[in-house]
Amino acid sequence: MKKIIKMLPFLAIVLAAVLFKTTADIYAEEEERIAQGVYIGNVNVGGMTAEEAENAVESYVQSVKDATITLEAGERSITVPASEFEIAFSGENVVNTAMDICKSGNLIKRYKDTKDLENGTKVVEMSLTVDHTAVADLLDTQAANLNQDAVDYGLVRENSGFTITEGRQGIAVNVDESVSAVEEFFNGSWDGSDAAISLVADIVEPKGSMEELSKVTDLLGSYHTNFSGSTENRCENVRLATSKINGTVLYPGEEFSVHDAISPIDAESGYQLAGAYENGQTVESYGGGVCQVSTTLYNAVLLAELEITQRSNHSMIVTYVSPSMDAAIAGDYKDLKFKNNQDIPIYIEGYISGKDLYFNIFGEETRPSNRKVTYESEIVSEEDPGTQFVATADPAGTLTKTQGKHLGYVARLWKIVTVDGVEESREIWNNSTYRSSPKIVNVGTASEDPNVTAAINAAIATGDEATIYAAVAPYNAAASSVLTPPAETPAEGTTDGQTQTDGQTQTDGQTQTENQTQTENQTQTDGQTQTDGQTQTENPAEEQPADANSSEGENAQ
Repeated sequence: MKKIIKMLPFLAIVLAAVLFKTTADIYAEEEERIAQGVYIGNVNVGGMTAEEAENAVESYVQSVKDATITLEAGERSITVPASEFEIAFSGENVVNTAMDICKSGNLIKRYKDTKDLENGTKVVEMSLTVDHTAVADLLDTQAANLNQDAVDYGLVRENSGFTITEGRQGIAVNVDESVSAVEEFFNGSWDGSDAAISLVADIVEPKGSMEELSKVTDLLGSYHTNFSGSTENRCENVRLATSKINGTVLYPGEEFSVHDAISPIDAESGYQLAGAYENGQTVESYGGGVCQVSTTLYNAVLLAELEITQRSNHSMIVTYVSPSMDAAIAGDYKDLKFKNNQDIPIYIEGYISGKDLYFNIFGEETRPSNRKVTYESEIVSEEDPGTQFVATADPAGTLTKTQGKHLGYVARLWKIVTVDGVEESREIWNNSTYRSSPKIVNVGTASEDPNVTAAINAAIATGDEATIYAAVAPYNAAASSVLTPPAETPAEGTTDGQTQTDGQTQTDGQTQTENQTQTENQTQTDGQTQTDGQTQTENPAEEQPADANSSEGENAQ
């Protein structure tokens, strides 16, 4: 008994230790779990460990990605799955906050947390995030479906007059501000259900007004060219390109690009194969002939005195306008561009009557009626490349022309202003250089008699036409009779009856006004305008193919 009594203190100590350990374990276990009644957003995490709570919240985030979100911009909207925004949450911080309820802080805070849970639930706000880049990319991709282009006030040419068409406001999504709006939405009180977000959109006002367009009444400049010698394919290209420009309204300060207006120049757009310049030769290219359109427009723009910002001459001469009066289109490196330097809009009219191509520039005439503007072409120098003879394995004496001759020119264009018929100013407007290209004639040299072949080759080596034709004369009836090259085929697109005016060229249904005469000393002969005493080259229409394209080493467009 005494032994038992002696052991009681020891047993008490052991029991106390056991009880202390059990209590500590229970308390530790309580600390490792979130208090009952605690929510993270819409997720009940009461009684969960930190890992369990984090998994529960992550599972919730994955589930809400199936919700649909409607993005609204004015009257337009798109619906996308929430997953497109790459939604995520900051798990560690929110779970730690939930775990601390009733377990952190002073006794007063713990007591308050406990009483709050007794009276209901306690919610820890869930902070959802979206990927900024993903949202911006989504809005950029969907811009075409969300934005609404403004419709500018316009003009329609009808019965020699104009009808004004109403404009309409447009809407353009502000991507940067809209990304912020999306981020704020998901960071807020979204409950994971289908929802709509109003994006930030800017109002785009239409250009023009009824008032300013009503002032477009006057013909500022007009020009026409003829394409009666063109193939049907080339004619179709001229018609198509003209139709793409016709009806253009150009507002003050705006720049117009012919290349942009008529592109893409390919078969899918309706363009046909026709003659074009490439590396000093005439080749078949889609859109051959469109440069006659740009050239005709160029001259109308000159007479309207709009601001030319880009113009290039052809690599070789064309025959539907005088030298330095052309404007080539080729790829993306040769273009005709001009700006509306007027205070009100201008209207560009392009149309075809028969085989004549017309461009008219309308606006408000502010120039004095006694002031006239004309342009004169001057040939500074001329180069005749002659004829290149090429030996072939064709029968001896056979002559085949493979390319026509293109004379080379250095030319310039003068702008002349007269007031009451008296010249006030004369300035060089542009300078143009056109490369020459020889006529190429294949000469057959094949013969059973080697002496014949040797004689013809020797003649070809001299490069002298008379010598060559004399050598082949015994084997070629045409050469023996005239000792001249075979006749050239007339080029297509020559200008017939074209008159340069001061900007008031007579058009269908329009009365020719005073002083609408051919510029002084510009006598028209065979499609070429003779200028300032320059003598026209013999048979230029036969020497120079009239295609409106130039390439300078690349296929012209």
